[in-house]
Amino acid sequence: MKAIEAWMKKESSAGILLIFVTIAALFLQNSFLSNFYTSFLHTPVEIRFGDLQIAKPLLLWVNDGLMAIFFFLIGLEVKREVMEGHLSSLKQVTLPAIAALGGMMIPALVFIAFNKGESFAMNGWAIPTATDIAFALGILSLLGSRVPVSLKIFLMALAIIDDLGAIVIIALFYTSDLSTLSISIAAVALLILFLMNRMEVAIKSAYIIVGIVLWVSVLKSGVHATLAGVALAFMIPLSSKNKKGEHFSMAKEMEHDLHKWVAFVILPLFAFVNAGIDMKGLSPAQLMEPVPLGIMFGLFLGKQAGVFGFSWLAIKTGIASLPKESSWILLYGVSVLTGIGFTMSLFIDSLAYNDTQIYHYADKLAVLLGSFLSAIVGYLILRTAKR
Repeated sequence: MKAIEAWMKKESSAGILLIFVTIAALFLQNSFLSNFYTSFLHTPVEIRFGDLQIAKPLLLWVNDGLMAIFFFLIGLEVKREVMEGHLSSLKQVTLPAIAALGGMMIPALVFIAFNKGESFAMNGWAIPTATDIAFALGILSLLGSRVPVSLKIFLMALAIIDDLGAIVIIALFYTSDLSTLSISIAAVALLILFLMNRMEVAIKSAYIIVGIVLWVSVLKSGVHATLAGVALAFMIPLSSKNKKGEHFSMAKEMEHDLHKWVAFVILPLFAFVNAGIDMKGLSPAQLMEPVPLGIMFGLFLGKQAGVFGFSWLAIKTGIASLPKESSWILLYGVSVLTGIGFTMSLFIDSLAYNDTQIYHYADKLAVLLGSFLSAIVGYLILRTAKR
């Protein structure tokens, strides 16, 4: 047990586990066990309370349910960083914010350049804009002291802002027809959470119960259910008092309690159910079609061009400064790593194309190829660069 606990404390462990479960999913989907794997994904799971019914296959319970917990954790991290962390001052936030903006704009433009005029294909314009923070930080941790702490902070801040951008994109562009009743119930739940926060209610279970009501109403509303996780996180108090009058941070405690569950259960399970690409009928020609090319080039070239290019402009114009003990080549290496979209890109892909197989899994394979290429090239640049 001690060996497992020690392994889990390493920053690289979550990334290694993601690689392992991805390989396992690919093996299962492309072996004699493919029927078992497919049946597992489509296992029906149903919860019913009177007339209220939630019936989904296991795949969607992971994507809509467990990923809401992942976004809840992201919301807690964003709130903490904005209130008192690496995003709490204009000086700290300037460079990663500008870099994140470039890291979202340029990949989207690359994708659009390949798919302009194809309305359904254009739904995937946001796929290459994402960065997988766990995977990217895991790669950096393998390099140890070769990469200065300032660049690790830069990447973490950039990825958090990137995630915030993904939340906005999902809210604005990946919502279906809205239910007025469900939206109204969600609004009431949010109001109750806000009042609880202002009244300094310090009972975790109370926030969780109202949060579940919020999630169910958002799920039924047509807005993607993961956004309920973010909204709930913003309502969790950063500073509270317990019954003894002692100060504690409910938000930080929840963030700490959830971190291992998200890193070692939720994200690996998400990768396992989404990365099972059936390559038996996939040809190289299908990877050369506009959608997979837009995703691959968007992640590998668009991300590094956007992050490094916008960072270079910000530094050269004096708006921001190069991170301490860093160099241009190290900054470029980290910029390449931001092309690791992986779980976040797969998630947006499932929203963009509604998990259809119209591209015969070439779109999801493009996410994996673009991400792994970014990981390998970024690692090699940082490994060979001098501080």
